[in-house]
Amino acid sequence: MPCCTKRHAQYWRFTHDIGGKSEKRETGETRGSIVSGRVNMYTPEPRLMETLIDHQTNNDEDLIPSSLQTYAQVRRAFSGLVRAIYRIEVVGAGRLPATGPVVVAPNHESVLDPIILGAAISRELRFVAKAELWRSRLLAWMIEGLGAIPIERGRSDYHAAALVLKALEAGQAVVIFPQGAVRGDRVWKQGAAHAALVTGAPLVPVRLVGTAGALSWGRIGFPRLRVIVGKPLDVACDTKDPDAAVKLTERLRVAVESLA
Repeated sequence: MPCCTKRHAQYWRFTHDIGGKSEKRETGETRGSIVSGRVNMYTPEPRLMETLIDHQTNNDEDLIPSSLQTYAQVRRAFSGLVRAIYRIEVVGAGRLPATGPVVVAPNHESVLDPIILGAAISRELRFVAKAELWRSRLLAWMIEGLGAIPIERGRSDYHAAALVLKALEAGQAVVIFPQGAVRGDRVWKQGAAHAALVTGAPLVPVRLVGTAGALSWGRIGFPRLRVIVGKPLDVACDTKDPDAAVKLTERLRVAVESLA
């Protein structure tokens, strides 16, 4: 069982470095919840987090939609086609735990990455995705049915944090892309590490090879793709060490980039 509880969730508070100084405040630069941004795990935010978890989202069925059947149907319908088009080679699939909570952390080079990962991995995955995708009703209906978790970028999204925590507490596999986006600063953010540290869930590095050549800005192709699953990084619950997420994120980055 993960160690995720309200008591752990209440330690999350976002900070932002300004002018070389660490200033505790919520700004547009804090980059939303555990998916990115920095968290000071010393400072309690009990009323905010407990309100979200106890009142707004106290119905587990609403918080964690039962998407297994839909996900399985979609995967059966499209995974074979996706794997055939890109001749996907999957290495180390058995390293991903078949049950129990797990944080899956791949590199992010293309908007196709979630589709490729979903086709390559047989276990149901809960993807954390930018909330802008929910602006289209059709797309929102599709990804909502697949159990995706929306994250508001540019602000501290505590509701998304609660969703991720509850999903892991329920024994689900959650995918968080530490790089956040396929374009931009490409800095490895600490969201996946924070989720693992708060819950104690294993952190699984995954490398997607060749997806940028399949679909990226101004480029479309059909290269052979590889999905390499690394050995899970054992993570102990740690909500006290402010440097723990930094260290774990660096371990994760090295683990992903060493996969070949």
